[in-house]
Amino acid sequence: MQQPLAFIPSPSQGVWHLGPFPLRAYALMIIIGIVVAVWLSERRWTARGGTPGTVIDIAVWAVPFGLVGGRLYHVITDHQLYFGSGKNPVDAFKIWNGGLGIWGAVALGALGAYIGCRRRGVNIRAFADVVAPGIALAQGIGRWGNWFNQELYGRPTNLPWALTIDANHRLPQYQNVAHYHPTFLYESIWDIGVAILVIWAGKRFTLNWGRSFALYVAAYTVGRGWIEYLRIDTAHQFLGLRINDYTAAVVFLGAVAYLYAHRGKGGVEELLETAPAAGAEPAATDTERDTDVERDTDVERDTDVERDVDAETEAMAEEPGEPQKHAEQADDAVEETADEAPKKR
Repeated sequence: MQQPLAFIPSPSQGVWHLGPFPLRAYALMIIIGIVVAVWLSERRWTARGGTPGTVIDIAVWAVPFGLVGGRLYHVITDHQLYFGSGKNPVDAFKIWNGGLGIWGAVALGALGAYIGCRRRGVNIRAFADVVAPGIALAQGIGRWGNWFNQELYGRPTNLPWALTIDANHRLPQYQNVAHYHPTFLYESIWDIGVAILVIWAGKRFTLNWGRSFALYVAAYTVGRGWIEYLRIDTAHQFLGLRINDYTAAVVFLGAVAYLYAHRGKGGVEELLETAPAAGAEPAATDTERDTDVERDTDVERDTDVERDVDAETEAMAEEPGEPQKHAEQADDAVEETADEAPKKR
């Protein structure tokens, strides 16, 4: 194949050692993606009137579930890489070597988010709409881990943006081919575009009630479909198409069906459910906190008035010779306390 006019070089290494500790680029890209997703989602949540810190609390559940789900999907669909003659099943746990299936990550991550939302008393559909662009950005950033690992590249090409792959990372049938489609870059750009689309469409068309999340799913699967078609890494196929292509098609149809079923649904849903899960305490809003403070102040003021009156009454009872004098003192005490009450408020 003719040499491209220009090309994208691959990194010379994907791991650095800080003393005895390895710093792996693949893991670093995933962590950066998660941080960006949580940061953006937190800003969007508070902008809608949500309590600060809610996204982080739910992410504590969603992120571990998502990582486990992504790894499980990869190991199940590519089990031949870890099980069988000459394979080491322990390698299935070496997530830093690459291998996270987005379908499993989103599915199990959604379960973790549901648990977190139930514990916080948060509306799961409102939460999904808020985090959708952040998830797309996290995927776009995470894809750069494939660049460092020199994996999941596309077919050979001589385009000016072809990706150079070192010989030790090439498939056996392509040992003499050095340049390939940079599918990691295609998907990264696509994911960033999806994030921008969801943010714009959510504001332009008021896509609430889970529709922003459905739009993210539909837009992502369209891109994943054609990018998957370019890839040449080993994968199970059916009727000439990779399993991931069928998965993308099914998920796309599900997302479009949801958008159609909820078309024209206006209004903004509540961020909080009416009743949180047992044992969970949803964060109080600013209005609720102000009301509590006022109520406590009123109770404290009334208690002070009653205590002062009781003290004067007891003093009158102890000195029966001066009933008129003590009655006047009691009246004065009540008036003074009532005058001071607005000052305490």
